[in-house]
Amino acid sequence: MKGLKRYLFIGGALMICYIMVQIFKPKATDWRATYLTEDKIPFGTFILRQRINDIFPRAKIKAVQKPIYNTIKDADSGKSTLLIIGSSIKVEEVDYEQMLKYMQAGNNIFLASYTIKGVLLDSLKLDISTSFGSSRGRKYPVNFVSPSLKREIDFYFEKGLAEQYFTSIDTAKAIVLGQRDGENANYVRYKFGKGSLFILPNPQLLTNYSLLKDDGLAYASRALSYLPDSEHLIWNEYFTRLNENNKSVLRVFFAYDQLRWAYYIALFSLVAFVLFEIKRRQRIIPISAPLKNTTAEFVEVVGRVYYQQRNNKDIADKKLTYLLSYIRNKYKLKTSEINQEFKNSLLKTTGANAETVEALFMQMSYVNVSNSINDQELIDLNKVIEQFYKQDR
Repeated sequence: MKGLKRYLFIGGALMICYIMVQIFKPKATDWRATYLTEDKIPFGTFILRQRINDIFPRAKIKAVQKPIYNTIKDADSGKSTLLIIGSSIKVEEVDYEQMLKYMQAGNNIFLASYTIKGVLLDSLKLDISTSFGSSRGRKYPVNFVSPSLKREIDFYFEKGLAEQYFTSIDTAKAIVLGQRDGENANYVRYKFGKGSLFILPNPQLLTNYSLLKDDGLAYASRALSYLPDSEHLIWNEYFTRLNENNKSVLRVFFAYDQLRWAYYIALFSLVAFVLFEIKRRQRIIPISAPLKNTTAEFVEVVGRVYYQQRNNKDIADKKLTYLLSYIRNKYKLKTSEINQEFKNSLLKTTGANAETVEALFMQMSYVNVSNSINDQELIDLNKVIEQFYKQDR
């Protein structure tokens, strides 16, 4: 007993030490690319959201979480700019058609994303690529094409933030605004009527990590300065908040590494315990004789009782009672009065023909007024009822 207490004390002390270490250890940097305006982690967009009015002083900022089609359809009157920043953006056919109308009316759209799915890239004849392999993490020089925005010393970014670039461009439609390595386009513009579409394949250049550096702040302000100052700036967060639509009761566990692993360990331990207990406590299951079907015997006994009593009137009344119950349950018809209206309802709602229904009503009327029924009359009644069931199916 003393040995058990000692083990419990040591185990409890170790558990307390582990909990204290977990509580007071330095919090690891969250490197997830969320692009959320309230996130202050490296790849959130908190700084951009707070300073966006420095670039668009007249614009009223409005955050929405709707698909592109609905966002543009419900946009306020007046000139506006649609801003979308995310890891992946999907543009459906209806979205693209609405985007064209939106831009041709004099509005602008800015897309910053590593991946653009759907019909947009094919429609623009545009391909996005990236540099991987041994050059991963390299500082690529990026700059603008316009002499008024181009800097003498190129912009350099760590952690491969500027790896993405365009490998195929329709030069007849696209206007190159920025380049990587002085040759690969990494920022383009398309004119549609009175408005424009701006595409930047490196969204992390607009995140907190980049904007906290001088190069990042200068690059972001110059890149966004291409967008005209409008009355409304619509910040679409639909593609960055897709996980918030998850209503699973386990979403909190899977949102944190510690809780997720605790859930996996608990689940594994439960399965292991069940398997172990089954192996240790499983006993031989005795052979049980199958239950006998006594339905046929019961019917035989009941039939013999009725046959011995020879009460055909009672049998006929019970068959009619069962028939009327069947009609009530299946067709929801009132059976309290057996009249012409009830007959017409049977003809309309059941599959029985008029001849069968007429014969059935004659038998029902006869049974109701008779005090006794002979064997042949009972047989005739049963035939008519069975014919009704057969046609009703």
